[in-house]
Amino acid sequence: MSTDIPISGYGYADAGLNTSHGYLLPALRQELAGLRRPGATTLFDLGCGNGSVAAAMAAEGWSVTGVDPSTDGIAQANRSHPGLRLETGSAYDDLTARYGRHLVVISLEVVEHVYAPRRYARTLFDLTEPGGTAIISTPYHGYWKNLALALSGRMDAHFTALWDHGHIKFWSIRALRLLLEEAGFTDIRFRRVGRIPPLAKSMIAVVRRPER
Repeated sequence: MSTDIPISGYGYADAGLNTSHGYLLPALRQELAGLRRPGATTLFDLGCGNGSVAAAMAAEGWSVTGVDPSTDGIAQANRSHPGLRLETGSAYDDLTARYGRHLVVISLEVVEHVYAPRRYARTLFDLTEPGGTAIISTPYHGYWKNLALALSGRMDAHFTALWDHGHIKFWSIRALRLLLEEAGFTDIRFRRVGRIPPLAKSMIAVVRRPER
């Protein structure tokens, strides 16, 4: 499949971090702290958007490569971060043939935009080297949060049906765990970030590709 998929038109106001990174990046940094090994610092950003997270990780010593189907996002990324290899591409492409495998693969706030999540998860697995780690985030959904949204009358605003190129999948911990297990990942654990856990804004899944 070509990279000309529905979210290729997703736009960015600028090349900077957004408000969600205020709670995502501290958790990401904590998870990455124990993963770097001497001579092994490769990190792939699947769905790098405007390159702001990739640039933050590169500034902390990671050797970063990333792709995103948004032509606007990649254009901004290349203007603002010309030293990074950030290119147009999607999880529907054979990214492993193009970029190889990596010690760490991150994919922040991406899976909720993906029409074919199993293909996404397979690409995520393929990009991760044996024994490597993948870190995925997505908006959190659970009973108490969904109930609070219903009682507050904010369901329409939250599920954003009128947002062009916006969220099309809404994940619970159980559903995302099943997707990642099906792809072959193990040692799956979750953490919730932003607000108190029952009303968390996002959840982060940290998973490992088996050595064999």
